[in-house]
Amino acid sequence: MQRLRLRYAKRGRLRFTSHRDIARTFERALRRAGVPMAYSQGFSPHPKVSWVGAAPTGVASEAEYVEVQVVERLDPDALRDVLDAVLPPGLDVLEVVESAGGNLPERIDAGAWRLELPGVSPERLTEAVAALLAAPSVEVERLTKDGRRVLDVRPALVSAQVEVHSSDAGHDAGDLSQPCGILMTVVRQTTPTVRPDDVLSALRVVADLVPPVPAKATRMAQGRLDDEGGLVDPLALDRVAEEV
Repeated sequence: MQRLRLRYAKRGRLRFTSHRDIARTFERALRRAGVPMAYSQGFSPHPKVSWVGAAPTGVASEAEYVEVQVVERLDPDALRDVLDAVLPPGLDVLEVVESAGGNLPERIDAGAWRLELPGVSPERLTEAVAALLAAPSVEVERLTKDGRRVLDVRPALVSAQVEVHSSDAGHDAGDLSQPCGILMTVVRQTTPTVRPDDVLSALRVVADLVPPVPAKATRMAQGRLDDEGGLVDPLALDRVAEEV
């Protein structure tokens, strides 16, 4: 069997789609594209598809990952093109590489996020971020299916900086014609996971910052933290193996 690793984007209105529906859509697309999938054994066989840290519902992403196993060798670029053609707009396959082995989730321990706060000036956001970074601990509440849970956001926050928006901010930037502070942050994966809305809650706790309209979050990258606080691309080792 051949293992292939895909990076895909979740854009536009599809950011409101649940991960369960995303998974179903991918499996239908694999069938429509005629991909020779490998299947599990047992009474109810299912295609061998492994998802890695899916973004929360309501969050856009430029860096989602999934691994599929097939029973015939495929050209990664050809698979990217045929699969992208049958997926709905907004669910876009960006890259496919052949696995060089190893465990893909172990190559990811942090994510880079872009948080757009319409109606919040960059100056106001800069003040709030400074207060957040200066705090040794910032506890917030999250409502879960098991009730309210308290978590400390600050240990997971690797870096945070405010960016001035521009008209070419990206594919899924939205309408930034009004004042809009943009927070670029790297968040370490912890247990429990600190989500973008938890970072926004922390800004409210330390600086009483509440955007007048809902903020928009986009995951820009995932990977393993390096010594400078940057992210190492989880597919880098697979690309190197393909070139050898």
